[in-house]
Formats: sequence, structure tokens, C-alpha cells
Amino acid sequence: MPKYVYFFGAGKAEGDASMKKELGGKGANLAEMTNLGIPVPPGFTVTTEACLEYQKTGTFPKGMMDEVRKHMSRLEKAMGRIFGREKPLLISVRSGAPISMPGMMDTVLNLGLNENTLEALAQESSQPRFVYDSYRRLIHMFGDVVMDLHKDEFEKILTSMKKEKGVSFDTELSTEDLKKLIKQYKKLYKDEIGEDFPDDPWEQLERAIKAVFDSWSNPRAVTYRKLNNITEEMGTAVNAQSMVFGNLNDNSATGVAFTRHPATGEDVFYGEYLVNAQGEDVVAGTRTPQPINLVNKVSDDQQTLEELMPKVYRKIEKIRNKLDTHYREMQDIEFTIQDGKLFILQTRTGTRTANAAVKIATDYLKRGMIREEEALMRIDTTFIDQLLHPQLDPDVTYEVVATGLPAGPGAAVGKAVFDAETAEKWAGEGEKVILVRNETTPDDIGGMDASQGFLTAFGGMTSHAALVARGMGKTCVVGCSELKIDYDKREANLNGHKLKEGDWITLAVGTKGEVILGQLPLIDPQFTGDFGRILRLADKHRRLKIRTNADTPKDAKQAREFGAEGIGLTRTEHMFFEGDRIKVMQQMILADDEESRRKALEKLRPLQQGDFEGIFEAMDGLPVTIRLLDPPLHEFLPHTDEDQKELADEAGVPFESLKSAVDDLREQNPMLGHRGCRLSITYPEIAEMQVAAIIGAACNCKKRGIKVIPEIMIPLIGHVNELSYLEKITRRVAKDVMKDAGIDIDYLVGSMIEIPRAALTADEVASVAEFFSFGTNDLTQMGFGFSRDDIGSFLPDYLEKGVLTKDPFQTLDKSGIGQLIEIACTKGRETRPDLKLGICGEHGGDPDSIDFCHRIRLDYVSCSPFRVPIARLAAAQAALREEGEKLLTKTAKVDLSKLSSLV
Repeated sequence: MPKYVYFFGAGKAEGDASMKKELGGKGANLAEMTNLGIPVPPGFTVTTEACLEYQKTGTFPKGMMDEVRKHMSRLEKAMGRIFGREKPLLISVRSGAPISMPGMMDTVLNLGLNENTLEALAQESSQPRFVYDSYRRLIHMFGDVVMDLHKDEFEKILTSMKKEKGVSFDTELSTEDLKKLIKQYKKLYKDEIGEDFPDDPWEQLERAIKAVFDSWSNPRAVTYRKLNNITEEMGTAVNAQSMVFGNLNDNSATGVAFTRHPATGEDVFYGEYLVNAQGEDVVAGTRTPQPINLVNKVSDDQQTLEELMPKVYRKIEKIRNKLDTHYREMQDIEFTIQDGKLFILQTRTGTRTANAAVKIATDYLKRGMIREEEALMRIDTTFIDQLLHPQLDPDVTYEVVATGLPAGPGAAVGKAVFDAETAEKWAGEGEKVILVRNETTPDDIGGMDASQGFLTAFGGMTSHAALVARGMGKTCVVGCSELKIDYDKREANLNGHKLKEGDWITLAVGTKGEVILGQLPLIDPQFTGDFGRILRLADKHRRLKIRTNADTPKDAKQAREFGAEGIGLTRTEHMFFEGDRIKVMQQMILADDEESRRKALEKLRPLQQGDFEGIFEAMDGLPVTIRLLDPPLHEFLPHTDEDQKELADEAGVPFESLKSAVDDLREQNPMLGHRGCRLSITYPEIAEMQVAAIIGAACNCKKRGIKVIPEIMIPLIGHVNELSYLEKITRRVAKDVMKDAGIDIDYLVGSMIEIPRAALTADEVASVAEFFSFGTNDLTQMGFGFSRDDIGSFLPDYLEKGVLTKDPFQTLDKSGIGQLIEIACTKGRETRPDLKLGICGEHGGDPDSIDFCHRIRLDYVSCSPFRVPIARLAAAQAALREEGEKLLTKTAKVDLSKLSSLV
């Protein structure tokens, strides 16, 4: 029978940090800290395997509760207390998945309290107020988490009580007040649930474990896993731990701390605490916590833990150093102080901003604590997106109406909204929004994802909003005390300034979180310092080259600054839409004969040649792949009668004739119609003009000392004969242009592989093509039979119902479309061993797709300019993963050989 429960306590644990899969992150780290001699309240962990069994059957695995009872006896002995009886043992029940999901699943504190243990504990502790406070918290949390009784109902009763007593905080309520509150809570519970609050501690525990298991599938946890690409197949562990009480008295406290600054990555101890409170109070945002030390102190009216309890603070600081050194990673520590005695409740890898992640990794690297490979693997590729976060334009002057704590990166601009549902709705309609709340909760996760940033009135750097912001890379300002929200009126007051829903607001996060009314301009960040070092390390370890998709000199220059090693796709059709060029293009399309088309094309050639010269100049010394005209011609023509009449007047042709010509070009399925290489086969003069412009630009640039490496790409071929026909035209025109210029240009002619037939006959195609560039957008479209333009009507259902796990237009379908690419690579290189291979679809910037491209030995990936840094890091990580897998395989073979020799 599998082992479902593991014990930790009294300086020894049955598990350790390597067992995150079985014990979850929290349980594994509790075991590890116990073995390190850190003061951890004893307890036991129910495994993720038990959760997965429960998810399948709806019941606990056979024997699990027997193990729980056995380990509860061990816990009772360790604590010298009894669960549910005199000298009562109270426990907390917390979730703990293998991958941290802050705030997404459920927790219940103070289990084991009932009418009998309540009185016993009150007499023993001589602190009846704390006991009744703990009991009302149990009823509140149990009702909310276990029985799904919305916590707002409890909050209304609590708010009413505080108003009646004329107090602001829970801590100001007396013992008698709390007794009345408990009666009201119990009445609410019975009225809503239809039964009394359970007195049996074992019933409380069993229901709490079920609730934690169930919380693995709650909507906010499911949404969080989807947003962070976390598999459903891991489940959550349950940690039952003896309670320690930060709400015992004013010599007690609870807090959260980071071994490094979570926003900047600086080597400072950063954290917050609350006196006379339990752990949930710190992250709930209902009370603004105090800083733990003088480094964090920002105003004279704050009292730090270092000042209030210096001896305890010094102990926490020693543990901070021990954990930081042991894990060689920034830790997020939760602690409780019970009547002056310190306990560590958990440690985990701390969420941090992208800037902090880069600084922490490079600092550890400089100190020799980690190797280059570890530093690279620790930077999540999504962090690079955060490092691309815009900042406020420094040349703009503005008025700051309020400030708060700088919890998330960058700057953000959007329209103020006051609830998550509105944020999702407006964002879905194309609006940029800022979510403005008193505090956020895990239920707001969908609206938070849809927002540009968040602003909250309460909470600190460890509040829910702050944690989510750092994880998502969202701009966030928390603890803005000047913010007063009136949810009913859908407006807020910011230090005397009115903010209505829909008004523009700007958040700027630097050393302080600034709130500005109105819409301010933002600028893009620079890649320098630690981030530059990480990218240089990535370049050292990757094999894949990284190119960019760029249609203008500006994009090419930007991409080169980001580290692009060439252009994998220049779309020539985009150049035809600029200024008056579209009119010349339209004249060419509407021409009745070849001579008229050539006249129009001759007007376009110098314009297009100038574009190519600008791109070659920006990419001096790097390869540039230029795709010949791809879209159907009707895309260049007007579609409304009004626009067609205007064009007819300009062209000097009858409106009816022009309208007829437009109608003749319209196709039933233009994406599979007269486009790509088919256009140039019908109208060779189009290809001739474009090739002449490319080679002409190359000749001019070479005269000016610019090194040009042109690659001419023929799109949408399905048969080698299509490529062969156009390759001959390309060679002929190129030869003539070079002869006229008196200059030789080395160039390649290749094909875009985006039709399945081309992939399957790649050995034939490679007899002509010198390179393949996989157009994964069209290859996915044709391979699946999905229309990119229409997939939005059914793809959400596919993803929601698990028909597909990922959008195939964002992450490459490796088993289907990927197999076509592999076949093409293998067949192509059999014919031409030096065949150059790359991809230029949107997948070129997706880390998962990049990993696949590395493994099948492509030469490069090409992506949009702003995804080049992401691709550089992803390519390095792909190489390191493969290297690690080879090492594991080699080690396994060594072990097997040893085993066979022993046999």
C-alpha cells in the first residue's frame, strides 16, 4: 500500500526538499527546514498522490485516514497536547502544490476548537480573548473555505460589530464582543448551511482535507494554472501543522519576509509583520503591515520589528542567511512569533519581478554560489517580457496625485475599472484597463490578467495583489492610503481628486509607486547591466541562431539592438501599402496587358529598392531573407463602392469596369487561391521587378562598403516545378542586374515550406532550394484545416474542454505539424546536406516551440523584434536541457553497466 502521510517535527522529518512531487513545495520545505534545525511547528503532510486518487474517485484513498490518525498521535506526543480534548492541540490545514500557486488554494486555521476545548484553552492560557478570536476565525474560514459560505457574509457581521463598538480594527474588540460575534457567526452558518457548526475536531479535519483537495479544481486555481502553463496532473498536498499563535497577545506577531528585495533583487532582508495577528491578516490587505527592519522603513510613524523585538529579529535574520545560503535562491518566509518565541511556518522560492530575478541570478553567479547554467535556467522566459515593460517618458512632466508601495514592474496606462468582471469585459472589447480595488482576492485573477496593472488602497509588498503582479509581470501599486473607493457610485477619491470608472489613469513604479490621473506616454526599456550579462551568457550556451521578422529599416535596427543575427522574413507586400505606392500597385493590378503592368511595376521598383537598401544597411554583415509577394491581389483593392469610385476616377476608367475587375479577383477561399508563387507564375513580371529591386539594392549597398547577404524566398510552393520555374527567372534577372552594375553578389534562392505537400516532398524541393524557411502559421492552418481568421469562434471551446491543450497558432503542434517539419528537414538534408533550415512563423518567439526547433537541429528561428531577447534565452535553455538529459542518460548507462558486471 502506498505511503500517504509523512511526519516532520522534533528536529527530524521523513521527507526533504527533493520530494516536492510527493509532498508539494510547502511540505518538502517544511521537512527540509526541520532537518536543518530551524524552529518549525511539527506536523504531517498528506501526499499529492492521495489528492489525485481523491480527484478520480471522490473519496479518500483506502487507509489514508488511518495514517492521518497514526501521525496525529505522533504529533500529540511531540507537542504534549491532545487533539480535541483537554490541553487541546490545535492545527492548521494548508494546501501545498509541487509548484507554488500563491493564494489560489485554500487554508483553514485553528482546527480542533469547539465549545469544550475553547474553555480549556482559555483557562490554560489565561488569555480568553485570543482563544475566542481564534474560534471566530475558525468559523469564518471553515464556513468560507469548507462550506462555500461567502466570506462577505461574515465580513458584514464583523463590520457591523466594529461600527457598533466604534472601533476600526479586530484587535480592538473585547472578549465579550468576540463571544457575541461567535454566536452571530454560528447563527449565520446554521441559517445558510442548514446544520450546526461541527463540534467534532475529527469531522473538522476530515472536511478541511477534502476542501483542500477540492480547491485544486476551484476556478481561480484552474485559471492560474492555465495562465502559467501548469499541468493539471500534479495535485496538491495537505499540510497539517500544530498551531502557533501570532494573535496570542501584543508580544506576538506574524509576518512574511524575503531573503532579497522582491522588486529590485537587492541583497537586503525585506518583509512586513503585524502585531497580534494571524498569517492570513498579512496577505489579506485588510490591515497595512509594518516593515520588519530599518532598511524597509519609509516613514517615522512606522515601528519595525527590529525596533519592537530586537532579539527575535536577530534570530529571523540568522535564519534568513541560513536559508538563502542553503537553497541558493531567494526565499519567501512566513513566520509567527508566539509570546516572544519565533517559529518559521514555511519557506518557498519567492516571486519576484523580472529585474529582481536577473539581479539575484547574476549576484549568486558572481559569488560562485551557482554556475552559469543554473543562472540561465533560473530566468523564466516570461520574465523577459517583463523586462520589455514600458517606462514613463522621462521628458514628460506630470502631477502625482497619490503614492503607494511599488509592487510590480514598469509603468502602465489604462481606464480605471473597479471590479474584475468589468476589467475582463472591457479588455475583451479592446480597451486598456487598470484594476482599482481596496484589495484584490484570488477570485479576481481573471480580471487581473486582463488588466494593464493594479492599484489597491490596502496591503503591502506581500499582499495578494503584489504577489500576483510580480508573478504576472504587471505594473502594480499597493497600500495607496489616499485611495477611497465608492463601489456603488463606481468612482474613487484620490487625495481629493475624483476618479470615475472609465477615466484614464497612469501607474509608475520606480522607487515609489506613483499614481497619476490621465494618459501619459511610455517609452521602451534598455537592455543593459545584469540583463545584458544574462543575454550574453545565453548567447554563449545556445546553438540556434536568432533572426527577426522585419519589414522596415526601423524594425531591423530595433531587432539588431535586441541581438538579432539577421532577418528571417521580410514581407515585401507591406511596402506596397505605404503612401502613394498603393495607387501604383492598384494600377498594376487593374492593367489589361503585360506592357501596362510592367510600366506600373517600373514605378514601384525604385521605391522597393530603396526599402531594401535601408534594411541591408541596418543588417550590415547579417543575412536578410526577403519573401516575394504573397497575398492575393484583391487585398490591395478597395472594397466599398465609395472607394472604388474614387479609384476609378483616379485611374480614368469607368466605375462599372473597375467594379467588375475587383469582383473578378474576389475568390471563395483566397488563402488557398491565387497567391504566393502562383501570382508570379501567372505574372512573372512581378517576380522580375522584385528580384531586380533586391539585387539592385544589394549592388548599391556593396558599392558603399555594406556587406549584404540576401536570401530570396519564394512562397507557398507545393510542387518542386513551381519553385524551379521561378528560380530560373530569379537567376536570370539577378545575373542581368549584376552585369549592369558590374558587381557580383552572393545570394541564395530558397523556399518557404508552408504547404504539407512541400514538406512531404522536401527531397525534391531541396534539389532546387538552397534553404527552407518553415512558415509555421500557414503550415499549421493547412495541416489542421483551421482558418486563422475564423478559429476564434471555436478555439476557446477546444481549450476549455481539453480538446486541445494549447493554441496551435501560438505553440507549435509538435506531434502533427512538427512531424511535417521533421520529415522535411530529414528529406531535404538527404538531398542537400548543407541546406539551411529555419522557421519564420509566430512560433519563432515561443519558448516551447524554440525547444523543439533546437532538438530537430534547425539553424535558426525568426521572430518579431521584441521577442528576440526571449528567443535568445529560450534557445540557451533548450541547449542546456538537452545537455542535462544526455548527462542523465549517460549516468544511467554507467549505472546499468555496473549492475550488469555485478550480475
